[in-house]
Amino acid sequence: MVLRTLVPFVVNRELEHEMQKMKLVPLALAASLMFAASAQASEPVIRKALTQQFPGAKIASVQKTPYSGLFEVYLDGQLIYVDAKAQYLFTGDVIDLKKRNNLTQERLSRLQAIDWKTLPLNNAIKTVKGKGQRQLVVFSDVDCPYCRKFEAELAKVDNITVYTFLYPIEGLHPKAVQTSKQIWCAPDRNKAWDEYITRGSVPSNDGKCANPVESTMALGSKLKVSGTPTLVFANGVRVPGMVPAEQLERLLAANAK
Repeated sequence: MVLRTLVPFVVNRELEHEMQKMKLVPLALAASLMFAASAQASEPVIRKALTQQFPGAKIASVQKTPYSGLFEVYLDGQLIYVDAKAQYLFTGDVIDLKKRNNLTQERLSRLQAIDWKTLPLNNAIKTVKGKGQRQLVVFSDVDCPYCRKFEAELAKVDNITVYTFLYPIEGLHPKAVQTSKQIWCAPDRNKAWDEYITRGSVPSNDGKCANPVESTMALGSKLKVSGTPTLVFANGVRVPGMVPAEQLERLLAANAK
């Protein structure tokens, strides 16, 4: 008698459990659809609000983030964060404390990736070290102190081909344009570059040969290269600023083709 009363009870509980699971599926689907609809509804609101606040600004994308209900806005080459109504704006880096990752910089690297096929490598000083199997592009200002520090770190790295674009930032270093032209016009550009970076020795020419300095400045402006050094790796990911040799090795490994 005990078994006869327990069996239907067990069967009913299992049936009830299955029915509950079936109810959860449409609920989860509905929730995800509501989330997607909310994100889509917020995008025009955000675009309108930011356009009013920043007339003329180019809003390339608006995307919902997985953290804190914020929306990521890629605006004029930078990332900002806003709420769903764009009443509050947040700037700065978002850090994943558990993984110790800079989420803002990782996202910017993807958004600002450069197609190597578009780079006029013939307009750069080419330096091959060892087998030269790894590739790196560097936008460098001849009078930038951080560029000189980076060159010292780069000297510690082997098996690499480096393409150095002479990219003077005239507003910061007024003589850099002329010096860049003189380096390019030297009989041995690699030697002239090394001697100027390490010892400040200016090549003895007038810099009036056919040179790509002006076109490199236009290229950098188009690509929104705002500081030097700026590194571009084989997969197109760019990293701004001076990095030590140890970090450069990690970046080369992580951003190979």
